[in-house]
Amino acid sequence: MTPSPMRHGSYWLEQPGPLPVLSERPPDRVDVLIVGSGYTGLNAALETARGGRSTLVLDKGDPGCGCSTRNGGHISTSIKPSLASLTRSFGAERARAIREEGRRALDWIEERVRSEAIDCDFVRAGRFHAAHTPAHYEGLVRDSERMRREEGILSEVVPRAELSRELGTDAYFGGLVYPRHASLHPGKYHRGLLNAALAAGVEVVGHCAATRIERSAGGFLVDTEKGRVIARDVIVATNGYTGPLLPWLQRRVIPIGSYIIATEELPESVIDRLFPTNRVVSDTCRLIYYFRAAPDRRRVLFGGRVSGRETSAAVSAPLLRDAMCRIFPELRGHGISHSWGGTVAYSFDELAHVGVHDGVHYSLGYCGSGVSMASYLGMRTGQKVLGLTEGRTAFDGLPHKTRPFYTGKPWFLPAVVSWYRWNDNRALRNLPAAARQG
Repeated sequence: MTPSPMRHGSYWLEQPGPLPVLSERPPDRVDVLIVGSGYTGLNAALETARGGRSTLVLDKGDPGCGCSTRNGGHISTSIKPSLASLTRSFGAERARAIREEGRRALDWIEERVRSEAIDCDFVRAGRFHAAHTPAHYEGLVRDSERMRREEGILSEVVPRAELSRELGTDAYFGGLVYPRHASLHPGKYHRGLLNAALAAGVEVVGHCAATRIERSAGGFLVDTEKGRVIARDVIVATNGYTGPLLPWLQRRVIPIGSYIIATEELPESVIDRLFPTNRVVSDTCRLIYYFRAAPDRRRVLFGGRVSGRETSAAVSAPLLRDAMCRIFPELRGHGISHSWGGTVAYSFDELAHVGVHDGVHYSLGYCGSGVSMASYLGMRTGQKVLGLTEGRTAFDGLPHKTRPFYTGKPWFLPAVVSWYRWNDNRALRNLPAAARQG
């Protein structure tokens, strides 16, 4: 049978079905205007609407058209810097508080899904972090021991000899299992948030970009593609899609494209062999690959950064397929059904940032681990707008730095990506042949 042509669109958008009926135009006046309808914006909107504030969410495209429906659906504790690194920067107490926010966000999103009755295939099957060289495996073992001793973080070391119980490949040298990490269906989760927001009275307007924000005596004047709105409070929740609307914010995030493919439907036996534990997977490459079985366990979803410059789904698909088949050679005989990409936002210190600038609330910079953190900090931002003390976070007041001459367009990214790729490949080339072959 001839395989169906590959679709250049997110696999996650096919299951939720058509969007609900939304407002065509924004109202003239609201209490809270939110720019961005992803996880951050919708979770903030739920708080403000239920707190009695009239709330409007705007998006330049369809609601959720950004990375909230284009990510891999992996949920970790979201904090990249280590406790030691954060301690050097902020002191021991603040460092522990920041790390704890990551664990709190992971637990909170599970409760959010439960309390809103969102059917999004949420499961705590854990994450397997795979070592792509023996040296990286040794580093993971040390990390595991340190995190258990200093932070009580549970993990399980898996040596290469036991890799098959986690993954159907011999491309890695063992790794770590984080049993509390989770996964969900990003499209269903976003749709559940959208439906909950609409039920709470939030007005959502798509294809209505905000073009200008101006302070006024009573709050803000926000110009949009469909008219001007007067708002008491404004939240910017644009993350990787932050543009010139607020140049101060644009200079503080690095937009980075990440690309994903989905295989055609596979035999159940293949999925069971490749992903026997149903965990999501990441690896220790600087240009990280992340992959998993689809929630229905009928496809493999494989993502990563495959180009120094931003590219298209058509270009990224064969590059990702080559990487996937290097890890799972038995997939060479199977086709690709979907290819897509999304834009994440990194900050220069690899931390999320939440705060207020010139009166405008914002939350962004989730560094590729934003499913739980974007949701959690969106909720906290909504609480801040309501003036609630529980809106406080360990991220409040952190220095939000940029770099000289940086305006929001990462001209340096191709060189950085090339350097990372060279180092990843060098580590593999330097392995003895016997080690490379298992």
